[in-house]
Amino acid sequence: MIPFSDEELLEPVIAVIEKVRPSLALDGGDIEFITVKNGAVYVQLKGACIGCASSGTTLKYGVERQLRMDIHPELTVVNVPVGMENDIDTL
Repeated sequence: MIPFSDEELLEPVIAVIEKVRPSLALDGGDIEFITVKNGAVYVQLKGACIGCASSGTTLKYGVERQLRMDIHPELTVVNVPVGMENDIDTL
């Protein structure tokens, strides 16, 4: 169990997202932070990352790995498809 509330995770998660953003930009991609809910970090890949075959790997071994190293080892990342930003409860 993650010993932090979703509110406590907001600032550190946003800092990590900003930390990995330049790596995504090198390949024409980007990432947008949406929210943290129940220890899951909801983001949306943008730019060249949309539809890229490596986007799942980017999330798992790039973004999620960095979040786990910097904040807590049980954090997970969920990519929110375009148009589903208001429906994260269904993901």
